[in-house]
Amino acid sequence: MEEFEIKRSVSREELQKEGKNAARCLIGAVYLMVLTIGARFIFLGITLSGFALFMGLRFIFSKDREEIKPALIMIAAGTLGILFRFGPGLVRAFSAFLLGLGAMGLFVAGIWKGVNFLIGLKNRQ
Repeated sequence: MEEFEIKRSVSREELQKEGKNAARCLIGAVYLMVLTIGARFIFLGITLSGFALFMGLRFIFSKDREEIKPALIMIAAGTLGILFRFGPGLVRAFSAFLLGLGAMGLFVAGIWKGVNFLIGLKNRQ
């Protein structure tokens, strides 16, 4: 029997976008993991949460419409980091859960997009 390979033609722009999205997801996952760990310490938690809030607010006023969703995610991550540091017990536990869940989700999305990028790169050759 013959083996059938599905060859999908991928444009260069689409391939670049997939690679950038994979890198952004993985970097975001690592940042959320560091934020979750760093929020336990006063100075580090405030610094990392404030940086996420600042960058989110900076990107929310960008003219590029594609940056609004990541900006809202960064604002939410910064807010969760502050709640994790200064919130009462149940709020603190829930914000830690959401930060961990977000990190896992971004990690899985980054791996998925990275695999799609590598498949598209292989099909271009």
